[in-house]
Amino acid sequence: MRYVIDSYAWLEYFMGTKAGEKVKSIIEGLDEKITPAICLAEVYAKTLKVEGEELAERQRRFIKEKSVITPLDEKIAIESAKIDYVMKKKIKGWGLADSIVYATGLTKNAEIVTGDEHFKNLKNVFLIK
Repeated sequence: MRYVIDSYAWLEYFMGTKAGEKVKSIIEGLDEKITPAICLAEVYAKTLKVEGEELAERQRRFIKEKSVITPLDEKIAIESAKIDYVMKKKIKGWGLADSIVYATGLTKNAEIVTGDEHFKNLKNVFLIK
């Protein structure tokens, strides 16, 4: 199985919440895991703001150890734009980062792991909330 781990899932995992427990076996397991670069940025920014640079760096290293960081390449960028165009009409609060995560899952044939409510009725999503 292949998974795209969203920033929501990483943050819940690091905080040790109930939602984080649901993703623990995936993060610590042997299945292939992908983290979009935008999610690494979101996790790092939030941790930097709340806990400081030392913990943000430890989490960054852990994410890189447990998953492959996927850059925003041309294919994902164009797919993201198409998804964004459609989803903003359907889902209130849908953001471009959501589109990038969803496009990454589609282009990599992976299940998206998140707790973000924007994804709740979409295909190939494992909702941890």
